[in-house]
Amino acid sequence: MDQYPNRGMKDVEEPPNYGEERKNQDFVGVEPDSSRDEEFATEITADDVGSEVNEDIDGNTTFGWVGIALSIISFFIWPIIFGTAGIVLGFMSRSRGADALGNIAIAAGAVSILITLFILPFV
Repeated sequence: MDQYPNRGMKDVEEPPNYGEERKNQDFVGVEPDSSRDEEFATEITADDVGSEVNEDIDGNTTFGWVGIALSIISFFIWPIIFGTAGIVLGFMSRSRGADALGNIAIAAGAVSILITLFILPFV
């Protein structure tokens, strides 16, 4: 019983046998070599993870931070103008994905305008 039959070819040499069973019958005359277990995969480092996301978040949060700053300034001077600007920038921030900053800017601007219109006239 010959493991690698020559199938009538007289000049073909038999491949070396490494003590393994024949695993794939499609490759006649090719011995699988599992002595070289190699892994071909890409490595992910900490620098590669989320680098694009951080750039997008930084660009989107600018509107939120400016909106919060204008809303806080509106408590001290020109509440209608700065409060409205803070609310507008808050909505812009929310539309670009920075929901928390946008909500804070909107709420602070609205509170400033409501205090100016309904509480300060009676004080």
